[in-house]
Amino acid sequence: MPMPPTLRSLLAAAALAGLLAACRPAPTEPQGPARSDLSRPALAVQALTGHMRSGDYAAFARDAVPPELHARLQAAWRAGDTRWPLDELPFSERLPEVLGALAAPDAETALAAGFDRQFAGATREIRAAAATLGLFGVQYVEHQGDFSDAERDHYAQLVAAMAQWAAQAPLADGERAHAAIPRLAAAARAVGPTTAEGIAEAGMDASLARIGAFANEAKAVLAGYGLDLDATFDSVEAGLQVQQGDRATVRLRYTLAGAAIDTVVDMERIDGQWYLADYLRHAREAAAAIGEPVEPAVPGEPAAPEAGPPAGPVAAP
Repeated sequence: MPMPPTLRSLLAAAALAGLLAACRPAPTEPQGPARSDLSRPALAVQALTGHMRSGDYAAFARDAVPPELHARLQAAWRAGDTRWPLDELPFSERLPEVLGALAAPDAETALAAGFDRQFAGATREIRAAAATLGLFGVQYVEHQGDFSDAERDHYAQLVAAMAQWAAQAPLADGERAHAAIPRLAAAARAVGPTTAEGIAEAGMDASLARIGAFANEAKAVLAGYGLDLDATFDSVEAGLQVQQGDRATVRLRYTLAGAAIDTVVDMERIDGQWYLADYLRHAREAAAAIGEPVEPAVPGEPAAPEAGPPAGPVAAP
């Protein structure tokens, strides 16, 4: 069953993954800083959270998977075969459309007029819609969709928290909207073209690096509506729960829009470094989809199976 568009948007906001794809052509992939300390499970979670907090999505992609897999995904990005990690977003296929609408020459006028026509003053209707979407969204992630058990637990909490915030936020306030639209439009224009050719030419790291300013501007706009995502990132607490060999679970706790989120995420160790198993699974699926081996193959042996299905929380925060 396909996910309804409205729920896709809610899940995307709940995931706080603000990874909006945009880039300008660049001749080479930038050389990023040294990899973070991923020597312990909780440190790996904290590293990814820090990258999301700062808007450094190139560093996020670098630390989310082992170097060999990251290199293969970079090559696949340039070939146009994948947009990982952007394609993990619930509404990733609409990202160029969203940025295009914001970056259009008449965006400020057209979007402001659209808001006034559809949403201005509609506080009761928006709050009712938020409550309905919250109930439906929780039911959806608990029983449908391609989620692991841990993802279902985490995302259900996120959707409920976001719905509660939306039901109280001044989303129908015309003054706020008319101030926010020009800010988002300017930020969208600054990130440049979002064509498939432009994204491929810039490469994965450059493309992800160019979205930081837009993501940070979007966070600042949301703060004006009472959703302080920086405070959410700052509230993250990650602690090792169980470790058995190269597998571990980390308890992740943080506050989102006044709601306490408490979930457990699975981790996997590769070459002494820890990674969120859900991100590994998604990246391996992307590599497999382009005909790459899931793990380096040993002559005479099949490729190693992909990781089991746990949840990847740090996209939210």
